[in-house]
Amino acid sequence: MITIEKLTPADRPAWTELFRAYLDFYRRTEPEQTYRRAWEGFLADDRIHALGAKEDGRLVGITHFLVHANTSGPDVCYLQDLFTAPQARGRGVARALIGAVADFARERDCLRVYWMTHETNATARRLYDAVADNRGFIRYQIDLQAAGPR
Repeated sequence: MITIEKLTPADRPAWTELFRAYLDFYRRTEPEQTYRRAWEGFLADDRIHALGAKEDGRLVGITHFLVHANTSGPDVCYLQDLFTAPQARGRGVARALIGAVADFARERDCLRVYWMTHETNATARRLYDAVADNRGFIRYQIDLQAAGPR
């Protein structure tokens, strides 16, 4: 049985392992400070939020999200990160985490929950296509702390 709950200090080692695996999937490397800052934010639970999926008491999935203002209506919820341990995939963990974020947002009268994934993430996209609408938007970004000119 999968349970979804806020992360606790005891979850830190397992969360770190899952978050590192998530970043590895996207070929990103972050300094230890990134993990510490994120963890402190999740424990404060005011600007950024995290939930964990547990199976038999073991953390097998994580999600990070935040609520922000929206110029054309009520606040919206951005689901920033979602990761399920490989051995727990296909058992409803990601679906349960998305549902819990939607419940969180609904309780706060948010207009919507939205997220992004890489176009090559076919496995996750099958789930996302089943639980949400792909509105066809393309993401652009300007890295403000990147080395070198654009």
